[in-house]
Amino acid sequence: MQTTTADAVWILGDLFEVWVGDDAAQHHPFLQQCAAELSLCAAKRFVAFMRGNRDFLVGSEFLKSCGVHDLTDPTVLNFAGQRWLLSHGDEGCLGDVEYLAFRSTVRQPAWQQSFLAKPLAEREDIARQLRMQSQQHKNDPATVYADVDNAWAETALKQSHCTCLLHGHTHRPGDHLLEDSAQLQRRVLSDWDAQSTKPRAEVLRWHAGGLVERVNLLDQRTSR
Repeated sequence: MQTTTADAVWILGDLFEVWVGDDAAQHHPFLQQCAAELSLCAAKRFVAFMRGNRDFLVGSEFLKSCGVHDLTDPTVLNFAGQRWLLSHGDEGCLGDVEYLAFRSTVRQPAWQQSFLAKPLAEREDIARQLRMQSQQHKNDPATVYADVDNAWAETALKQSHCTCLLHGHTHRPGDHLLEDSAQLQRRVLSDWDAQSTKPRAEVLRWHAGGLVERVNLLDQRTSR
């Protein structure tokens, strides 16, 4: 984030592997370093953050302290004559019924207030258990993850008068046409894992003239 030449950076969730409350950043050096990096980046350019399914508990006060703008999900972005609909994407995975039920619960203010009232150590233990369950589910050969529902995406785009939905969450980077007329599109970001056997860290780079490039930051390869 310190080397980017971008005028603005938009982060669409899951910047953090887990976030159990803003107070965790006061006790963990790595999170303190992350906060410092965000602050340095935001001091030089516009930085905006949207919560994902792993870091939905990031608080507004933490973002404010870093100089980062707080994004709602979804958010409409007008850029280079086009309206983009930005979303983390998890809400559109209609086939993942179990996760959506979990999401509906943990996004409730009452649930979050109750969870954040627990001691930090207890919250971290709960997060570890949930992460272990998620990893076991992921490693199960029978597990099939739902993709963003195209009908849901089309409806969201038409209701917001946008032409392209940009999201992450599914870890299935690619570009999809939603209508035969090619007027509506869905662009999917990759997840980031520099330590994987196939390292990945893609961004979409927007240019003022309207050009959009998909860039792998690990080798700077681009595709349009």
